[in-house]
Amino acid sequence: MKPAARAFWLRSPGEGEIREAGLPAPGEDEVLVRSLYSGVSRGTETLVFRGQVPESQHAAMRAPFQEGDFPGPVKYGYLSVGLVEEGPAALKGRTVFCLYPHQTRYVVPASAVTVVPDDVPARRAVLAGTVETAVNALWDAAPLVGDRIAVVGGGMVGSSVAALLARFPGVRVQLVDADPARAKTAEALGVGFASPADALGDCDLVVHASATEQGLARSLELLSAEGTVLELSWYGDRKVGLPLGEAFHSRRLVIRSSQVGTVSPARANRSYADRIALALELLADPRLDALITGESAFEELPEVMPLLASGEIPALCHLVRYGKSA
Repeated sequence: MKPAARAFWLRSPGEGEIREAGLPAPGEDEVLVRSLYSGVSRGTETLVFRGQVPESQHAAMRAPFQEGDFPGPVKYGYLSVGLVEEGPAALKGRTVFCLYPHQTRYVVPASAVTVVPDDVPARRAVLAGTVETAVNALWDAAPLVGDRIAVVGGGMVGSSVAALLARFPGVRVQLVDADPARAKTAEALGVGFASPADALGDCDLVVHASATEQGLARSLELLSAEGTVLELSWYGDRKVGLPLGEAFHSRRLVIRSSQVGTVSPARANRSYADRIALALELLADPRLDALITGESAFEELPEVMPLLASGEIPALCHLVRYGKSA
């Protein structure tokens, strides 16, 4: 083991640093990956950065190649794209996606990487983990031709769901967000946009991804009778109140959770490899570039992460780039 890589660590809530990392020589069924890009998923990763992962969820929230424990020190992240420098002949020299934290080089089992299709740019491929979440959500939601759908919350996950719904025939899709700047994202993705007050109601399905109490309450208001809210938000350690009086019961409304860590029962025969490969195929659509809204160098992460966590940098997916000598 020699210090051949550098990794971003959360030292303590609100404080990050770059550390040297030792790398083992790759074994027979392993690959050595040199990072090209990684992505900061602003919702989940900033909750981790602020130390807001509830103790009861420490095990459930572990990333596949996480080191350390919550609230810190911890090496966390799961949107990495890199070039295979050593490994099996079928993978050597290929661009791959991996659920790995922010690190310049890493060694993982060959089964942990997925080849990025030739028609998907490496920088866009960092979105694969989020698009996979959207795929699983739509397997849970099972929208039908002609459905009236609202996606409340125009962050990274909500916008990914809206982008995929835009491909469904005959559906009315509206992205709903309190930030008027999200209108440009909706336009780029080919979906309608509205503020919460102006959103179209009578929805068969509302996908909620704003991670706010107000957003969830508004999602219920937008439903038609017997409609469903699919809840994608993760609130960390915050408690959420719900308006379950009034017409909630008489209109037979449904709130259903969806979580990417568990495959939708509707597609229980699909493995993780199937899901991530599908997500990467869907990323051939250049409209999804609209989800990458900021960029910085790996070395800048200790300064950038606090700004993402505070909202001073209002990113959807923030791209981290690595130099050729990473």
